[in-house]
Amino acid sequence: MTGAEARARYLDWLARERRAAANTVEAYGRDIGDFLAFLAGHLGEEPDAAALASLRAADLRGFLAARSAEGAGPATRARQLAAIRSFLRHLGRSQDLPVPALGGLRGPRLKPPIPRALTPGQAKEVAARTGQVHDPRHAEAPAEQAARDTALFTLLYGCGLRIGEALALNVGDAPLPGSEASLRVLGKGSKPRLVPVLPAVREAIAAYLALRPGARPEEPLFRGARGARLDPAVAQKSLRTYRRLAGLPEHATPHALRHSFATHLLGGGADLRSIQELLGHASLSTTQRYTVVDAAALLDTWRKAHPRAD
Repeated sequence: MTGAEARARYLDWLARERRAAANTVEAYGRDIGDFLAFLAGHLGEEPDAAALASLRAADLRGFLAARSAEGAGPATRARQLAAIRSFLRHLGRSQDLPVPALGGLRGPRLKPPIPRALTPGQAKEVAARTGQVHDPRHAEAPAEQAARDTALFTLLYGCGLRIGEALALNVGDAPLPGSEASLRVLGKGSKPRLVPVLPAVREAIAAYLALRPGARPEEPLFRGARGARLDPAVAQKSLRTYRRLAGLPEHATPHALRHSFATHLLGGGADLRSIQELLGHASLSTTQRYTVVDAAALLDTWRKAHPRAD
């Protein structure tokens, strides 16, 4: 079996068995194609299954070095290495071949991105006003949609939820005035956590549900125009429209509200362990990224306010 045939079988498996997204299949196919082209020159001939199984870690490092010389950044090389690892593992399993090249190979180190938070004023503005402002090129948003957006973005900022966590809630989960003090959320890996709910969040959700009389507990809390569970892309579009009309920065996204929640808690004196539990982070190191944001904000304030900062 040639390398090209092995690639084709792997991509078919990725699409059919793993049900990978079309974009993932296309990207992995391109990455593996780059790798096979490199090997053809590196080995002097097109590799077959046996040649792929006998690759050494040095061969993979040579490919990564060549890609780096061509200008590929660490993120691109890390993605390509992930595609190659998956491809070689699949080849080894399907052909019952050992793949020693995978042992002990480490990919490029990636610096985790620093979360980009909004200012407290911007975050409050997004939460309170996104549902009230519409694109002047289109008809005014229905009252239910406007109340929904206000409730959703108030919840994201007030509780620090991921957009997927918020949209997975049902009407029966809704934190309303007089209900439980905390909201039960299912995070990544279906791991539950309890998040305190501010009165402003309860009031916004109550105002939204008042426009949906008779809503059943099993219905989606946030629904689209046709009654189905709201698509994250629709929520992102609503905020994108608002931020451009209001002149907010481009990083004003639904996820930025979660970053803002954590950053503003840290700035207010909350400890990292508490923030970790509220966000549902498995590792404290993930939460520690917010200390960088807080330190950066503090330095910016010092530069603006200190008479000797220039």
